[in-house]
This record gives sequence, C-alpha cells and structure tokens, in this order.
Amino acid sequence: MFGKVKKWLGIEGVKLELILPDFAFKEVGALSGKILFYSKNAQTVKSIRIVMIEKYKRGRGKEKLIDEYELGEITLSDVFEVPENEPLQIEFTLPFSLLNSEMDELGSKNILTGGLVKVAKMIQNVNSQFYVLAEAKVEGTALDPFDKQLIEVR
Repeated sequence: MFGKVKKWLGIEGVKLELILPDFAFKEVGALSGKILFYSKNAQTVKSIRIVMIEKYKRGRGKEKLIDEYELGEITLSDVFEVPENEPLQIEFTLPFSLLNSEMDELGSKNILTGGLVKVAKMIQNVNSQFYVLAEAKVEGTALDPFDKQLIEVR
C-alpha cells in the first residue's frame, strides 16, 4: 500500500537531471544537451518536454515588471523504460530564437544609438535571464519529474 503511494507521488520513481553546456551561442540558434534519468524502480517515460525561456526584468521597486517568453520548445515522444538503479542518458538538440525589443533593434543600427540604448537599459534596470526546463511524463505518477537550469546566451 505505502509503496503504491510512493510510486504515484514519484518519491522513489524517475528522477531527471539536465546536463547542459555553460552557454549557448545566439548565432547558432540551437542548444545541444543531455538528460540523465535514474530511478529506484523500473518505470516507463511517455514523453519529455524541453523548453528554453527568457525571464525579462525591467524597472525598480513597485514598478518592476517581469515577463517570461518561450524561445524554443521540443517534445520527445519516444516511449522508453528507465531501468532500476541504472542511469540512462538521452541526447537532444533544442532550436531557439531570441526576441529583440524595439530598444535592441534601435541599438543595433549604429554605434551612437547602441551606446544610448545601453545607458537607457541601465537606467531602467533591464535584465534578462535564460533557463532550460525539462519535464518528463511518467506512466502511473501524479507528480512528473522536472529540472530547471540557468544558461548564459552569448
């Protein structure tokens, strides 16, 4: 009885870990990585969803705004078994495309406007963080395993 509850909650079930490079190149437009699966009990993974997200912050204090944008997403729908007490690695390539604000477009036109845009962004406290989120759908569990990892985009 207790074992079924633990399996349903995913307590001793499948765990996943993202293995990513330190940074991604915006010119390439794709990120290659691996997902490491391990479990105390053999279980079946039905699909894996991998998303790259930009967390865009601007403003200060009460006027601070935060938006999140999906830059790329893939779903690996291959069904596979994660063996008991044996790690399993899955490789993936996630295509992405960065979003440019109107300020970024203006700043890329020439050196003078580029400098002005940098100063304006510093005054407005504009900051972007990028992260990759992976979530696996596991057969027979209510809480699916996931991992989130920050990545630098150059």
